[in-house]
Amino acid sequence: MLDLDLVLAILHHLIVFSLVAIVFVELVSVRSGMDAAAVRRVAAIDAWYGILAGLIVLVGFSRAIFAAKGWDYYSHDLFFWAKIGTFVMIGLLSIPPTVSYLKWRRAGVTPADAAVANVRRYLWIELVLFAPLLAFAAAMARGYGLF
Repeated sequence: MLDLDLVLAILHHLIVFSLVAIVFVELVSVRSGMDAAAVRRVAAIDAWYGILAGLIVLVGFSRAIFAAKGWDYYSHDLFFWAKIGTFVMIGLLSIPPTVSYLKWRRAGVTPADAAVANVRRYLWIELVLFAPLLAFAAAMARGYGLF
């Protein structure tokens, strides 16, 4: 018999780590002197960011509602809400890079160094925020932050 909690936990973790990988690949790919083909590749990679982020929300809330501990546990945990808030911040920080990729792709030109540096700054902040997100998840799973 398949354990729903286990399946959702595995899916959730795989998708979250895939999202981290996407941000890392974007950081490595976005650099000075990008040509139009590189911009198209980064824009295509970034589309996966949106897909994965949506799946994280779907699987994560399914896990919180239907899995072992249930919504009552998670909804009364400070670290759950800190984790959600951090994920929202990461998502909001992903908007400027996405808009830049779309502009660069539409223009079909090499982006200016200042624009590349700005996008890289957003990507670094996103990556750094995954550390507290994971710490909040670990604390939440162990019952810290219950109110």
